[in-house]
Order: sequence, then structure tokens, then C-alpha cells
Amino acid sequence: MIDPILVAASLYAGLIRLLEENMLRKIRSLIFLTTSLAMLAACGTPTRSIIATPAEVKPLAATPLPDLPAVRIARHPEPGKLDSFNPAPSLVPTFDPNSSNNFQIDFRASNLTDLDLSKSMDLLNLANFDTWTKWPPADKLPAGFSVQQTMETGKDPGLGIRELHAKGITGRGVGIAIIDQTLLVDHQEYANQLRVYEEAEDVTGGWLQTSMHGPAVASIAVGNTVGVAPQADLYFIASGVCQGGITDASSDFTCLAKDVLRVIAINQGLPEGRKIRVLSMSIGWAKGQKGYREITDAVNKAKAAGIFVVSSSISDSYGFHFLGLGRNSQQDPNQFASYLPGAWWAQGFYTGKINLTKTLLVPMDARTTASPTGIHDYTYYGEGGLSWVIPYIAGMYALAWQVDPGLTPQEFWSTALQTGQTTQIEHNGKSYSLGVILDPKALIAAIQK
Repeated sequence: MIDPILVAASLYAGLIRLLEENMLRKIRSLIFLTTSLAMLAACGTPTRSIIATPAEVKPLAATPLPDLPAVRIARHPEPGKLDSFNPAPSLVPTFDPNSSNNFQIDFRASNLTDLDLSKSMDLLNLANFDTWTKWPPADKLPAGFSVQQTMETGKDPGLGIRELHAKGITGRGVGIAIIDQTLLVDHQEYANQLRVYEEAEDVTGGWLQTSMHGPAVASIAVGNTVGVAPQADLYFIASGVCQGGITDASSDFTCLAKDVLRVIAINQGLPEGRKIRVLSMSIGWAKGQKGYREITDAVNKAKAAGIFVVSSSISDSYGFHFLGLGRNSQQDPNQFASYLPGAWWAQGFYTGKINLTKTLLVPMDARTTASPTGIHDYTYYGEGGLSWVIPYIAGMYALAWQVDPGLTPQEFWSTALQTGQTTQIEHNGKSYSLGVILDPKALIAAIQK
């Protein structure tokens, strides 16, 4: 039976993946209503207790890896254009907590020099901005707020991931495939990890230019500074307009199914020590949508080929459940106490309408990713979506597979739930248990045993 929260979340992730900002603003309210109705169907409270400090993770010895074929890049898409963003807001925007639009505070490529943001710290915690944002002088920014520090902190995957990297647990030798929107293939975050870039037949028209989505998910998975698995091999297929619809009538997942089959075919030609072990797709599907049978069959074939398929339909594919965590931009991403419910589902959590039982919580908000506008550019997203969670999970699986080749998705997921942490958070004078939060170091230590 399909989990009601993740069915709604699938639509949410599909929106984030397939729509640029102008379209998103027009229909997020519809998805918010769908999500809210699904939340009403769920109830329950988390029951896990805080787990002790994990055992020490052992460093990995670097072993020789089989050589890979030459890198294959089908095309070098042009960077995304800046003129699609808000150039110069005349007033400090206001945030509506009842709105489902997570682009309310959009400062990307904006000229903010005439704004007084000195009393807008809460606003900046939710804002999106990038390398091209022009900021007001320091006396018009909140005390203690540093644009550079916020951007750099947002690059950190958090939860102790970088401590694992320092011990050689980086995803080395593990292949991650991503099917997503058009990629800026030469971005410094992942250019060296990219092994294959192909474009599906439906990449036409407006999809030819680099999107905001492709560079973001690639960097979260394998980015040098942003990524969970910075030495994993990246295989990227750009998919286009075939599944570009939102409603049952306009969505078509037959093209996506072909892309999954293409990943399987690529994998068949790779040496045993460099196979694709996980596929990240920041999109979801449900019964009744066109192509549901085809995409389900393709996912089953990928599973049979030893590829863990992570999507927002993961509850349908595996019976797993996940959601994304929020975080104040000024809090340390490596401290579990820094995390909160994700911005878009927090209200449902505090009102008891969301069931977190057997749900894995993964960082989502307050993340910096590769930007589509240039190979050295970055974007900070104060509020994220499930699209950012899915490549994070894929990267975590690559780390786990490096430690224990042969690890199954079921073993990975059950161990992640067993080793995860639960924290106590305060909201409006009440205490809440938040968990199970992924604990990467405890997970890897348990797998090493």
C-alpha cells in the first residue's frame, strides 16, 4: 500500500524537479493542499530514544580500482541565464507562513544594495541567494550575519559526513547514476567525477539550457565540497519534457522508464569494481499516471541488476519512508541539535498530523549547491525539497557500499533506522521528539562490524 505522505511528497518532488520558478509559484498551492490531505490520514509519534556516541569508524585503505573507459560527454549545455531572476526588489519582502511557496524570499541574482535587512534575520534564514546576489553594506545586514559564512556552512553535508571523508570513506569506486534536468557538465564541484553525460530524446526546447536542478542534485551527491560521496563516479542522463506534466492526464513516465533502462545498459559495460550501485531520481509517480507500469517495470529491472533506486516513490518501490530536515542557517550542520522539521512539513509535525515512525530524516534545508549560472557559481537554498534529500541518500548508500560491497538496500535502510538519533526540540513552549535522524558515523561503524 502506498504511504499517503510520500505519495503527496512524490508530487512535491516532481514539482521541484520539473518546474522552473514561475511555474512553481502558480501551482505549489495545489500540491500543498494534496500534502495536507495526506498528512491528515497519518498519525502517531516517534518513539526512539537518543543513541550513545557511535564506535570509532575505521579508516579505509586505498585499494587499486579497475580503469574506466574514456569519459563520454554528449554535449556541453550553456549556463543558465540570470535574467530569469528578480533583478532589484524595491521593498523588503514579507514571509507568509501559510504559503506553500518556498521561493517567497528569492534573492538569486538580485541587487539588494538599497534594502535595509538589518532586522530581517528570520527572513534571511529562509532566503535563496547565489554568487551573483549584490548585498547591502554591513550596517544594513543583521549583526553577526555573514553571507560568505552562510554559503560555506551550507556546503557542508553535515552529520559528521566530512569526518568519514577524512578516513577515506568517500564513495571511491562506487557508481552513482542520476536522471534529472540538464547539467552544467564542467562545474568544478563534479566535473572530475562525471564519467558519462547523455541526453534523452525528450531534451528539447527550453530544456537544452542548463537548469537549476541538475547541478544541484549532482553536487549534493558527489560534489567536491557539497557532496556526500565526493569520489564516487557520476553517470548522468538528462531527461526532458516527457514527464513534464503535473496532473494524471499530462504526466508520462514512459520516457523516464527508458532512461532507467539506459542506466542498466551503461552499467552492464562497466568493470565489476566500478559498477553503478545506486540511481537517484528526484521525482515520483503513482498508480493511474501514464507510464506507471513502464516505470515500475524499469525500476524492478534496475533492482534485479543490483542498483538501489532512490526516488520519492521509494515507499512504493521498497517500503521505505523518508523526509527532509530543516536547519537555521546559523547553526552547525554537524550537531544533531541544530536540526528541525523541514520548513514545508513543520506545521503538520507540530500539529501531530505527520507520522514519523520508521521514517529516516535527512538534511534538506539550508543547503548550498552548484549553480547553473557558471562553473564556479553556487546557490544557497534556505528552504529545500525532497529533491535535495534523494541525492543525499544516494551518496550515503555509496559510502556504505564502499565499506561493505554487497550491502543490500534493505540492510542499509534497517541499519540506518537502528543507528539513527532522536533529539528533543522546543516549539511554542512545547517539547517534541524529532527522529529518526540519519547518523552517518554510527551507520558506517555498524556496517564495518
